[in-house]
Amino acid sequence: MATHRALEQPAQVAASLNYFIALQDKPYSYTFDPPLGVLQTNVGYRAHPVVIHNLRPIATELSLDVQGFLWMTQPSAVRNFHDVDELRRVYYPEAQALLQAATGSSRVVVFDHTLRVRVDGVADRASGQPRQPVPRVHNDYTQRSGPQRVRDLLPEEAEELLERRFSIVNLWRPIRGPLQDAPLAICDARTLAAEDLVPLDLIYRDRVGETYLVHYSPRHRWYYAPEMSSDEVLLLKTYDSAEDGRARFVVHGAFEDPNAPLHPVPRASIELRALVFYS
Repeated sequence: MATHRALEQPAQVAASLNYFIALQDKPYSYTFDPPLGVLQTNVGYRAHPVVIHNLRPIATELSLDVQGFLWMTQPSAVRNFHDVDELRRVYYPEAQALLQAATGSSRVVVFDHTLRVRVDGVADRASGQPRQPVPRVHNDYTQRSGPQRVRDLLPEEAEELLERRFSIVNLWRPIRGPLQDAPLAICDARTLAAEDLVPLDLIYRDRVGETYLVHYSPRHRWYYAPEMSSDEVLLLKTYDSAEDGRARFVVHGAFEDPNAPLHPVPRASIELRALVFYS
């Protein structure tokens, strides 16, 4: 089925991705209304034209440790992705089994998920509104915040767990398809350099997280899966503690597909995050 679909789809598209504009100060962003007189964020972005390649023809060649991402067909038994109880009862165990099989890991701890439903004119994190697709090139974790997530979630075991290799993997799925609105672009980790990554303070009411923004580089090679169905998933490795040459950070972001119809069905997707531990 994947081969047939790949033959019907473009080999690549010309699109734009929003990259970070360099600052002298450390970038920050508040997840709530900031103190009086303080900007919500000091970050700006600039759109850069890029070529985004169809990953379906090379799907069998992809590796979490090489390119940093995988695509696969993986139907779910979940009937209502907006039902948190059903997600925890059905989807979390499904994801745990899938990630253990895909990574060969000894333990997987699913720790959260985010539903994103596109609503035109609504900013991400707007009060009372669903979370929106992220139209910026970014990575969810950094050299500092990856290990901190283990300490936050598993405080009694953290120091022992951090002595061994672990990763953080994002399981991404459209919950209605075919997805034509705001698909996900993913950068081949081999084309990303350390100097491309810029830490951003993500300020919550009770803690300060850290994510990576990204400087533009013509070296970056981008991929996407056109018209994903709800039976298809992407696995993205957003952190790996190993520093032995394997993929560690997989930057990504939503983009406007020039091949989409004039009024596509608004994107609805779920991303689930997990700590993946290795023996």
